[in-house]
Amino acid sequence: MNTSYSRHPQCGRALRASVVLLAAAALGWTAAAAIANDKTAEKKVVVQVDSKPLDREGRGGMRVSFSSTVKRVAPAVVQVSVTAEVPESSPGNLSSFLQDPRFRRYFGLPENFKMPRQEPQREAGSGVIVSSDGYILTNNHVVQNAAEIEVILDDGREMKATVVGTDSESDLAVIKVEAEDLLALTFADSDHIEVGDTVLAVGNAFGLGQTVTSGMISALGRATMGLAYEDFIQTDAAINPGNSGGALVDTEGRLVGINTAILSRSGGFQGIGFAIPSNLARSVMQQLATHGKVFRGYLGVTMDPLTPALSEQLGLERDQQGVIIGEVVEDSPAAEAGLKPYDIITRINGREFASIRELRFAVADIRPGEKAEITIIRDEEEMTVDATLASRDGEVALNGGPGATEDEGTLNGVAVADLTPQARRQFGIQSRIDGALVVQVERNSAAADAGLREGDVILEINQVRVRSAEDAVALTEESTASMKTLLRVYNMRRVVRYMIVDESGER
Repeated sequence: MNTSYSRHPQCGRALRASVVLLAAAALGWTAAAAIANDKTAEKKVVVQVDSKPLDREGRGGMRVSFSSTVKRVAPAVVQVSVTAEVPESSPGNLSSFLQDPRFRRYFGLPENFKMPRQEPQREAGSGVIVSSDGYILTNNHVVQNAAEIEVILDDGREMKATVVGTDSESDLAVIKVEAEDLLALTFADSDHIEVGDTVLAVGNAFGLGQTVTSGMISALGRATMGLAYEDFIQTDAAINPGNSGGALVDTEGRLVGINTAILSRSGGFQGIGFAIPSNLARSVMQQLATHGKVFRGYLGVTMDPLTPALSEQLGLERDQQGVIIGEVVEDSPAAEAGLKPYDIITRINGREFASIRELRFAVADIRPGEKAEITIIRDEEEMTVDATLASRDGEVALNGGPGATEDEGTLNGVAVADLTPQARRQFGIQSRIDGALVVQVERNSAAADAGLREGDVILEINQVRVRSAEDAVALTEESTASMKTLLRVYNMRRVVRYMIVDESGER
């Protein structure tokens, strides 16, 4: 039998978005502007955090029931019912095949025969209310194909939910319902949990309704599913289909993880389940709520573990901690900082680590555009270098994002990128055209209303020439008195147009 990892197949305002910059150094795109000087006050999801360690000494006596904990937790764990998108008919499938009258006659079907309408696919998962105003954490794989999402509260209320943002690299998503005064779970500090701690898993197992199981933390720091960023809590508390996105809580009812997957030889629970730690979930959630996506620092190196044998060969102590650089990506932040193969990274911003996974998280935690002090060993000598990190996916947030309530510049809801050769080929842009490529325009934004579209090239902003994404960002960081921006744009029909983006709110 083969062992398989299962993210259960059954599981499953528009607010102002930031002007962002697409660099994509890892994809060969030129790194450009960053956010080192970004002073935007981001609106955050207001959550409760209780960082004190769990009482493991049993000072309160032996627990024989967790009913009081469950009563506190249950109202904050919801059922997430997803109506998935129905795939359209494609050439070669049966529906398309029977559109041909010859085949209908061959099979004795009437001329007016129609294929039975495919019913929408419905799936069920779980979610955790994390703020009283309706933000809910769940798994990305619960909602990734959703056409419609309905949340069912513990008291039976049903509410429509919208997707705030998703992150496939950590398998997390944030959805929101329009409600107030909801009971939200308090976050525990997952860095303080230990193997052997008792935990409860709460969720919508098998679509039956809310179910609670108990167990302990079996292991920490698991990386099992091939995600780019995974640091799973392993537990033997039963996690079953429908539990995805549910809560893993400690005995005080604090959220320590988001239930995500199981390791199984049969498809059912076999004593090994995985949950995303609450600290990671909280960090991702805040970015999704603020920007609609996650921005992670990117250094641009490949790495290998520093084994005792390798340390000895390089003239170091066998127990030297760190990772060794295998390759430096051309034009990456690492290359610009002067990092080289055989350099051993031991600390980032004073933070020590002993594995590639820990270093990856340390880099990802640094906001793109910020400088990182990297301590390395080169030729048996310790030294430090400064690297200004890019974004792993090439994007950098500049002027806040969804949830921003203050005036934060102009062209909100627009994302731009440099015009690289790849971008020119993709959008058919002639070599004589210079400017900033529009790669995203938020629906219902003032820019969208003015007619700005993805694939357009911004040539001028308020009659000032734009030659790069960095130029566009700099020209939109400060608001105009009228909150109106004059654009000169080259569009995909190869026509130069003028448009006025009115963000005064009077349009």
